[in-house]
Amino acid sequence: MDLFCGIGGVRIAPEERGYKCVFFSEIDTKAQDAYEANFGERPHGDITKIDAADIPFHDILCGGFPCQPFSIAGKMEGLKDTKGRGNLFEEILRIAEHHRPRVMLLENVKNLRGHDKGKTLGLIEDMLKAVGYHVACMDSINASEYGIPQARERIYIVCVRQDSWDAGKITYEKPEPTNESVSLEAMLEANPVFSPFNRDDLTVTLDESQDTVYKNEPIRVAHICTGRQGERIYSVKGHAITQSAQGGGVGGRTGLYRTPQGIRRLTAIECKRVMGFPDSHVISDGLEGVSQLGNAVVPAIIGYVLDGLTWWAG
Repeated sequence: MDLFCGIGGVRIAPEERGYKCVFFSEIDTKAQDAYEANFGERPHGDITKIDAADIPFHDILCGGFPCQPFSIAGKMEGLKDTKGRGNLFEEILRIAEHHRPRVMLLENVKNLRGHDKGKTLGLIEDMLKAVGYHVACMDSINASEYGIPQARERIYIVCVRQDSWDAGKITYEKPEPTNESVSLEAMLEANPVFSPFNRDDLTVTLDESQDTVYKNEPIRVAHICTGRQGERIYSVKGHAITQSAQGGGVGGRTGLYRTPQGIRRLTAIECKRVMGFPDSHVISDGLEGVSQLGNAVVPAIIGYVLDGLTWWAG
């Protein structure tokens, strides 16, 4: 099952491996529209209003639970989030207690590790153990190390039902980085349609020496104004910065890049590519679609994590 499913980033890799998605839930109606366009099924709505008994049996519960409570782009209120986003983790526990899936695969921003000096992650682990799960890993995985041209580091929490873990029926091993050489340059559209970056009233400070080699990481080559977030410019010979659902400055959400067409943000197609989505994957129009991608998971990473699970017979 796919909780907080957004535009369907979690669903792609499991289905490629023969899994069947039996339940999916998303509260945002625009994301529901996109999900339905991609998979032919409309997600259920607000998970807090769905009885656990109405959810079908499932072996794996997947959930990229809302990251805003833990993100440096938000207020970092964590599980105390007054809007209830932090408390949505408790919905995962509620469903897990009822259905006892054999595995849970959860994802969140890297800042979860340091939130409240590590206490939040410790509390999450304790809560998972309390409902009967062994926490097999709480690993940071950077998409840049797995053939995705984006520096996107996330915490992946893999939980195995305690009886399955104790009996050795399910084991887990963190996937080894592939470290493929891939660049943002290879993701660029040949004839992109984009809003040109207006430099008339802004001074660009450029360091040409940094734009000479390929690296599996963002390569900062320039900045505008004071060089704060959204004002930094990167080489296409490196990787994209983390795509985000929100962000200020002229480079907000995608970052600014020095391309053959000049300094610009990425197009929606290019944002799909640096997330590992196919060009054909449907998102909403305009910035809303870019934000949906910023909220999504990298499909390939879900696949690598799934491949780390071994299901023994018996």
